[in-house]
Amino acid sequence: MKYLLLLLTMSSFAGFSQEPEELFWEDMIPKNYIAPQDEVNHDGAMIQQSLNAPVVKELNGKLVKIPGFVVPLEGDSDTTTEFLLVPYFGACIHVPPPPPNQIVYVKFSSGVPIDNIYDAVWVTGTLSTDVWQGDIATTGYSLQGIEVTPYDG
Repeated sequence: MKYLLLLLTMSSFAGFSQEPEELFWEDMIPKNYIAPQDEVNHDGAMIQQSLNAPVVKELNGKLVKIPGFVVPLEGDSDTTTEFLLVPYFGACIHVPPPPPNQIVYVKFSSGVPIDNIYDAVWVTGTLSTDVWQGDIATTGYSLQGIEVTPYDG
């Protein structure tokens, strides 16, 4: 009987610790969606692609871990409280922003250190399909951040 009680107690604690789902950028595009061919503009404008790109609604509210690159929005020299997570280096800075379903607006209630924006990171948190609009891009996803770790993939 003691062993059964111990087993039940241990399994109830295990239910509280949820592992985040590893998500990759292709997982954030609906399966049957085919992006329209955007016209290439060579005038130097940083116009975002496919503003009406749909999101995967089933990802709303999930605890996830996503790899990507940081585009800082708010913070100081030591920590960042808000940033865009993008699939490749230079997105939103050196090249036009990708579609909204390929950008995540990330917010941390207290700042996190971002050592080097040239390095890829894993960002863990609760994902939502809430749109965020800023000066440099519109996002299809938002994430309440829990942790940032170096990308090890």
